[in-house]
Amino acid sequence: MKIIAVIGAGTMGNGIAHTFAQSGFTVKLIDVSEKSLDKGMATIAANLERMLSKGTITQEDVAKTITNIITYTDIKDGVVGADLVVEAATENVELKLNIFKQLNEACSHNTILATNTSSISITQIGAVVTHPERVIGMHFMNPVPIMKLVEIIRGYNTSDEVTKIIMDLSEKLGKVPVEVNDYPGFVANRILMPMLNEAIETLYNKVAGVYEIDTVMKLGMGHPMGPLQLADFIGLDVCLAILNVMYDGFKNPKYAPCPLLINMVRAGKLGVKSGEGFYDYSESKKAEKISKQFI
Repeated sequence: MKIIAVIGAGTMGNGIAHTFAQSGFTVKLIDVSEKSLDKGMATIAANLERMLSKGTITQEDVAKTITNIITYTDIKDGVVGADLVVEAATENVELKLNIFKQLNEACSHNTILATNTSSISITQIGAVVTHPERVIGMHFMNPVPIMKLVEIIRGYNTSDEVTKIIMDLSEKLGKVPVEVNDYPGFVANRILMPMLNEAIETLYNKVAGVYEIDTVMKLGMGHPMGPLQLADFIGLDVCLAILNVMYDGFKNPKYAPCPLLINMVRAGKLGVKSGEGFYDYSESKKAEKISKQFI
């Protein structure tokens, strides 16, 4: 496996492209927006420079990684010759199904098709593809170049051979792959999202404030960041989308998103990406200033 196509140049897509390219693979980074591609490549360059300044990579590593990435705005052109395609588009089921229908037409039947979805059914995605045994989930964690975990999700039809190839490939990237089965939220978000939602409920019910909730979880439970800060970091729109997938999948009220979360997303308060969520990021990307609505 030598050529990897990555669809989506956003936070996860450019992180995945960076990781494969740094490991010596030829990467075809695809996005319909030239602006998104430019921004994604700028992010990769900035992250590489940060790693260089810390002494974890060399100047030669930086140059080789950038050289290994080629950008495309057309899926058909971008996936030519790819051994593996990793889809990392927005967490929207219709969008992902449409992309996989295009991949079904554009790719060889031997091409492994992976999705970085954090909650959407691999089996459902595989159902729109000829030879669904080659469809698998590769759920990377953010920030991709740093985080070790890759959640490998087997759809109902995913073959043992494809699973082994992707598990081995993940190890070659310096990651720790963990195999899980295809149920809403998989493992990571099935456990994480109800916790974040409960933290938002705790704030909504005025049990405690933003600072107090996050401090209890950091100092009392040993979490590196509080649940409200983490929700801001992930993106409140992403949290809401994942909770909705789990609520629809299980029909269990414990997965129903908190009304406060729903209203914040409607108001465009999405966390770090929008400049405000539970914290105000207008002056700093660090969660140091609580949003005025929660003071």
